[in-house]
Amino acid sequence: MSQLRIKRLYQAVESEDGLRVLVDGLWPRGMSKEQAHIDLWLKEVAPSSFLRKWFNHDPQKWTEFCHRYHQELNVKKDSLQPIIDSLKVKNVTLLYGAKEERFNNAAALRDYIQCFIGSLAG
Repeated sequence: MSQLRIKRLYQAVESEDGLRVLVDGLWPRGMSKEQAHIDLWLKEVAPSSFLRKWFNHDPQKWTEFCHRYHQELNVKKDSLQPIIDSLKVKNVTLLYGAKEERFNNAAALRDYIQCFIGSLAG
């Protein structure tokens, strides 16, 4: 069964990554396109600039960030289709540039997609 994973873009590429999708709105600092090894850049699924700046990777704002981000995603579900379609046949790794490994938009996006897929199955 295919897996939906998250990974910091600066970590080594692995064969288990499957489709590598950058989900940040801004290109990560110091990373060339050749070094990134991304298959797809879905800028449109990144949080809005306002939300990203408000959150600033503050763990105390995590729950509210997820709520607001998921509301933003509700109006652009169609943008998630390449991820959902790919998951039917291979692993998908959501890539992010932030140093924060637990409280980042890729983690919130993974949770949203898993709930979305669950609602389709049920």
